Amino acid sequence: MSRNPERNDRKSGKKPAFGDKSAPRSGGPGAGAKGPSASGPDRGGWNPNPKPKAFSDSAPRPSRAKADADNFVWGRHPVLAALANPARKGMGRLLATADRAAELERDKAANGHTIEVIEAQALDRMLPPGAVHQGLAFKVQPLEGVALEDIAGDGGVIVMLDQLTDPQNVGAIFRSALAFGAKGIVVQDRHSPALAGALAKASAGATERLPCARVTNLSRALETLADMGWRAVGLDGSAELTLEQALDERPTVLVMGSEGDGIRRLVAEHCDVLAKIPMPGGFESLNVSNAAAVALYEATRKQAS
Repeated sequence: MSRNPERNDRKSGKKPAFGDKSAPRSGGPGAGAKGPSASGPDRGGWNPNPKPKAFSDSAPRPSRAKADADNFVWGRHPVLAALANPARKGMGRLLATADRAAELERDKAANGHTIEVIEAQALDRMLPPGAVHQGLAFKVQPLEGVALEDIAGDGGVIVMLDQLTDPQNVGAIFRSALAFGAKGIVVQDRHSPALAGALAKASAGATERLPCARVTNLSRALETLADMGWRAVGLDGSAELTLEQALDERPTVLVMGSEGDGIRRLVAEHCDVLAKIPMPGGFESLNVSNAAAVALYEATRKQAS
């Protein structure tokens, strides 16, 4: 924004308010000795070209460095699950407050990792603002994921996420998928958050226990799964069939789209059927993680019958 009031007034079309000392003084009758002289501008009035203020002399405000959340797992359940994950053996930096370190030692839960005792305030500074770490953090690289074929061998239910990027929602879906016995999660590699940070916290450790396949193209992944005998059911609020009508006992891929855009057209075209969750209460909107929990319940119930 310009610092010249005259340019601002011209741009906005606003007239200076009466009594505003920043407004130019009139040089007409009644201006008195303080009016502008022929020799130059009025030194006691408004200067149309003020000297710019020097900001370089002021000390910069200290800023908190942004933590790389993709390299951290924090919170009691996520960290304990990561420590118990064989894929994490011998890797990472384990940070704990004194009381949490004593618990890890007592329960022999460190699994060979060296515990670095740290003050809670120092841990606060290492993690993103608001991270509820409960005195535990584990600095590791994100999990690599598994091959699609590794989770599609024995049937059951798989959850596919189409461009879901909110860590809280994705973490909650991992938690529900593990609770209902899903075989794994499929995400697109380019448009999905890392399985760490706030996502791992929201999953309560499920990201360490439930396989995740990161694929380049979801449509091609659905073709691969179809060749292996899987049936894709996409959730769409405008679909004609309900979930109960669309689901059966066959191996099922539940395809969930983002809350804003839903399932993309090409992905939807690769689904065998689209289905909706009936909502007789009249409020036709569910958070995507809640919708996933409902769909997982229905799918596992169908397969158990």
